[in-house]
Amino acid sequence: MPLAPPGPVTGRTPAPPTARPVPARVRGRRLAALAAAALLPALLGACTGDAVADTPAATGAPSALPTAVPAGTTLVVGDPTTQEAVEIAGDDLDADLGFTIEWANLSGGPQTSEAFRAGALDVGAVADIPPIHAEWTGLDVKIVAAVYREDWEQNPIYEFGVGPDVDGVESLEDFAGHRIAYSPGQAQGVIVLRALEAAGLTTDDVTLVELPSNGDVYTTALAAGEVDIAPIGGVQIARYLKKYGVDGAHTVRHGLRDDPSHLYVPTSVLDDPAKAAALRAYVQLWTQAKLWVHDHPEEWKAGYYVKDQGLSPQDADYLVERAGVPDIPEDWTEHIARHQETVELLAAATGNEVLDAADLWDERFAPVVAQAAADYRAREAG
Repeated sequence: MPLAPPGPVTGRTPAPPTARPVPARVRGRRLAALAAAALLPALLGACTGDAVADTPAATGAPSALPTAVPAGTTLVVGDPTTQEAVEIAGDDLDADLGFTIEWANLSGGPQTSEAFRAGALDVGAVADIPPIHAEWTGLDVKIVAAVYREDWEQNPIYEFGVGPDVDGVESLEDFAGHRIAYSPGQAQGVIVLRALEAAGLTTDDVTLVELPSNGDVYTTALAAGEVDIAPIGGVQIARYLKKYGVDGAHTVRHGLRDDPSHLYVPTSVLDDPAKAAALRAYVQLWTQAKLWVHDHPEEWKAGYYVKDQGLSPQDADYLVERAGVPDIPEDWTEHIARHQETVELLAAATGNEVLDAADLWDERFAPVVAQAAADYRAREAG
């Protein structure tokens, strides 16, 4: 939850897709419009030459991405942060995509995957864990965009909060024997597993306490003594230390990468030429919105953190200062390899089969993302 930090503490209440007013270029409509999408593949048959990218698909290679979006196409997107970026940026971003975006007020892996299953969502914005769990639960998905942080060591998304009455925890190795808040299937859960691995510990050396990672659940559990250690992020770090630091609460930095930010989709979206073409255009907008947010911190603080999320100016400053510099790779090879390590770590912890991480990525979108970033930077440079 931007590149923005994880979801603000005043996060939105999940709701079905709505047609929240946005600039005239991108207006939401009701989900009834989705019914028309079922007819679009047949309509595309007569114009195949104009509806695909210029590069033909080689034998055995994935087909080229469609580029022509038929009239009447709707893409349902669960990406509240990008929605806000588009609205706040206004004419700074070219959001005239030629189709309707139906913004859904959904975020986080569990809610997004359930909406995918219900056929109520086309695109979701998550970290690196939900696509893995989606595949393990029989939901076929693909990652179509990725952004990271250049300065991830200096600006991690999460730190480990330590309870006020917990002594002797100053490093990852000190986690042994303690109760740790754990959320399977989410980024907060995986950073716990990575931290244990880095410290040479196993889950047998600690007590994992399953808790949802929503809002202030983890900081409340720390303060109440329900857990000893918990991964906390964003403004929760500052608020926790301000409120309980005097009682001995502190945080431990893990020194591990926790910065992936992805878009993922059900494969049925990619199988629909109309939606696939619309998705290609949305990925370009998403990429440029990430860069715009970084380049316009004052507008972002005022429009998103303060006005939309209801945070104080001080909290907004804290989040922007720690948001990091977007890293938008032109090639996904290194990131897929890291994702494979995550798959294997999770598989060992959960007993699930080891997936081939490369199967989770649609690499046709890598050049789309890279070109969108290059176009934005060229435009900003004048």
